[in-house]
Amino acid sequence: MKRIVGLLLCISILGPAYAEDAETAAVAEARAVMDEFLKTFNARDEEAWADTLLFPHVRIASGTVMVHPDKAAFVAARDLDEFARTNNWNHSEWDSVELIQAGPDKVHFKVVFSRFNPAGERYVTFDSLYILQKVDGRWGIRARSSFAP
Repeated sequence: MKRIVGLLLCISILGPAYAEDAETAAVAEARAVMDEFLKTFNARDEEAWADTLLFPHVRIASGTVMVHPDKAAFVAARDLDEFARTNNWNHSEWDSVELIQAGPDKVHFKVVFSRFNPAGERYVTFDSLYILQKVDGRWGIRARSSFAP
């Protein structure tokens, strides 16, 4: 009986610590995906950019809800070189990435990002919400809601 009580005591003490460690690891892994998302976007690498997402992928912006069923459909609908020409865009940067909520398999980030022109001038800033999930051992961005067009 003493062993059972001791085991239960250890679980009650270590359980929250384990959950906290799992959450800390989840946040770090999810944040790494966020940084890879921006890196591949700025590199104009549609394939690698899509690899940071989970599918189906949802984007809420410009008064619409876009659902990309799979990577192939997402990549086919993207031309980051054309995006750069049309928007006089050179790169984007995170102004802030703030943790809102986290669990071992899902993380929500409140994001502010800016776009820069080829002269290196910031020309627009947007607020966004990014939802990341861990599916089959891999973290990815499941959904984004942005005030960006």
